[in-house]
Amino acid sequence: MRPEAGQCAQRRRLARSSGAGDPRYRGTAKRLYFRGDAAFANPEMYEFLEAERASYTIRLPADRVLQDRIGYLPKRPVGRPPQEVRRFHASFGYQAQSWKKPRRVVAKVEWHPGELYPRVGFIVTNPARSAERVVAFYNQRGTCEQFIKEGKGAVKWMRLSCRTFAANAVASFMC
Repeated sequence: MRPEAGQCAQRRRLARSSGAGDPRYRGTAKRLYFRGDAAFANPEMYEFLEAERASYTIRLPADRVLQDRIGYLPKRPVGRPPQEVRRFHASFGYQAQSWKKPRRVVAKVEWHPGELYPRVGFIVTNPARSAERVVAFYNQRGTCEQFIKEGKGAVKWMRLSCRTFAANAVASFMC
């Protein structure tokens, strides 16, 4: 469903009057956080976020070098298989060939009941938090995406086809 003629302009005016996108409000955020999947794992993204002083947690695709760095973690736990998930974390400095400087990488190894091999994940990050807290913060990314998916399924969200984010935000509240 396309908006009626003139509706996009009206939404832009409403968004402007609400203060969204107003240059006077730029720089008022105290902290910026970014969570991203492996599609955002490139040096340009890290450098941009560091220049903006944003805290970031971005998933890294696994490679042989990263696997070797945590070689001691994926060992099968001794004893009977547990009935709950066992998680192990590690944090270390790492510099890929395409990076200009080393960055902190957090590794997560999960042993799930009934599975033969562990689930291993790597996250590149810059906040000075414990490895467990970094992983917990990153995992909230999936929670946000689930809320969006549920909203699309439970509520008939209209197609937002205006050019600006603020105008589309106003349109979603008008539904």
